Amino acid sequence: MPARFAMLADPMIAVLVIATALAAVLPATGEARGLAQLVSNGAIFVLFLVNGMRIARAEIAQGLANWRYFVPLLGWIFGVMALVGLGFMQIAQLTLPPLVALGFLYFGCLPSTVQSATSYTSLAGGNVALSVVGAALVNIAGVFVTAPLFALLGGGAAAEIGYETIARIGVILVLPFVIGQAVQRWTRAWVIERRASIAWLDRGVIGIAVYVAFSGAVEQGLGSLFGAAQWAMLLGLVAAFLGIAIAGAWFAGGALGLARAERIAFLFAGSQKSVAIGAPMAAILFVPAQAGFVIAPLLLYHLLQLVAAAPLASRLAREPR
Repeated sequence: MPARFAMLADPMIAVLVIATALAAVLPATGEARGLAQLVSNGAIFVLFLVNGMRIARAEIAQGLANWRYFVPLLGWIFGVMALVGLGFMQIAQLTLPPLVALGFLYFGCLPSTVQSATSYTSLAGGNVALSVVGAALVNIAGVFVTAPLFALLGGGAAAEIGYETIARIGVILVLPFVIGQAVQRWTRAWVIERRASIAWLDRGVIGIAVYVAFSGAVEQGLGSLFGAAQWAMLLGLVAAFLGIAIAGAWFAGGALGLARAERIAFLFAGSQKSVAIGAPMAAILFVPAQAGFVIAPLLLYHLLQLVAAAPLASRLAREPR
């Protein structure tokens, strides 16, 4: 498949489209929404339990040892990108609904992807091993960092994220991951052997979280709040955010003096955002009536990052080393 169409092969695109379309025509409301939320929380718990089982402790130690790459990457993702998200939130507030504008700050605070960032690093001729370990570590950090950082930068807009919410994140995200790490000696090989099935577990959990979130947004009149001009503004702002992320991550890698292969890994890890963390965490942080609005910019960003990443990776692969 040509690189420019590579994003069409990503099953996650189909999952997101199906989840949002189903929420639009058959939203979970009333008692059904409460049941759907319980199912979503349970699925998220299982997903992070499996994540704890499959990420080897040796890989975590290896990534931490490469501080020259990992520390700047953390600073870029949870520092620079979060501040860019804050700036875009303030711009978006001028024309978009407040919760949608808040979504720019939310996905600015998220960690990077694992699968697609690693795949495109490989396609571009980057350091794949470093990409895998770095992305895994950034995602682990995101479980602990994203919500407090979002609350800190969001101020009054994110005031509802209090101790109770943080505790809920601990129970649904952190606790199962810790349990998975504790039992991985006996379970990791079993999980690795079933990696294809586990990938569909990831997609299924994300799909459930997106469905629950958009069900609440549809019930609150998501479609009626947006005119053509507002959709165009949202798309334009997301595209501009992505452009800044890609250019900034590339030049930051150069300024750090990273070797070309490491710089490519930094580019994709630093510019892509994880819907695998973002959708489940939004389902915990926000009630369904709010979550669908907040993750709308993230879902658009996820689509655009795939559209941009394939030709970018192919171009980097063709350039002289």
